[in-house]
Amino acid sequence: MTTFTDISFTSTDGLQLYARDYPSQGGQAKCAVICIHGLTRNSGDFEELAPWIAEQGRRVIAVDVRGRGRSQHDADPEHYNTVTYANDVIKLARDLGIGRAVFIGTSMGGLITMTVAARKLNLIAAAVLNDVGPALSPKGLGRIAGFAGKAVEVNDWEEATLYIRQVNLSAFPQNSMEEWAKWARRAFGETINGKLALQYDPNIARPLQTGQLKSKSWVANFAFRRLARNRPTLLIRGDLSDLVEPEQLAYMQDLAPNMQYAEVNGVGHAPMLMEAQAQKAIREFLATVD
Repeated sequence: MTTFTDISFTSTDGLQLYARDYPSQGGQAKCAVICIHGLTRNSGDFEELAPWIAEQGRRVIAVDVRGRGRSQHDADPEHYNTVTYANDVIKLARDLGIGRAVFIGTSMGGLITMTVAARKLNLIAAAVLNDVGPALSPKGLGRIAGFAGKAVEVNDWEEATLYIRQVNLSAFPQNSMEEWAKWARRAFGETINGKLALQYDPNIARPLQTGQLKSKSWVANFAFRRLARNRPTLLIRGDLSDLVEPEQLAYMQDLAPNMQYAEVNGVGHAPMLMEAQAQKAIREFLATVD
């Protein structure tokens, strides 16, 4: 598996943020890929996808959005919003000298990608939106609000694994316990006291819990249209998804008729992107982008 370099960078408002830098594994130099995770997740979600893409000749940057993973928590919860996150990603790209990249955004990461498109479209060469768009199902939003930011106490890795399974089983009914254990190692970390804790600031869920994150908005519509009508865009969706259901899918396809689409069978929100159908779609999509 391709190794990565730890990156530490400073946001415009002074937070210390983190990203993983996977070097391109030979071949002709192509534009980099920036991977952005979902609401309660972190860069560990791309620990299999990123090396796979790097082997195709692309540098891959996987970020820990502020308040997650190894990135600093924000003392002001109001900063946990897609505009601030997008500014952080833009700053990271500038610090690394990346002027153009393919963005891969899972769930919230896709919303951040859309926001980057609204603010700095030239940074985006192409985009993969993983089970997310400008219209979101209230069903999925309600489910996520039911666990995101809530206190969780586990005594060991077995309990952590069972928690991850409980939260995600409806979306991944075929996962093995080995896979759940792998997810737990990504989601939880050991504290200085030797206890296990989820690797995110509970305050990151505020926009969802307070209703600030809407199922539809004109801002999201504008950002999506600006992205999908001006840059090659691939939507990947789990066929069991409760966040992008058939109604939301049809809405997106109506707004952006040229958007490419791939469906992953047997999974919900959101595909891990290492499924065979997702890999095929991503490989073919990346092959069209220099």
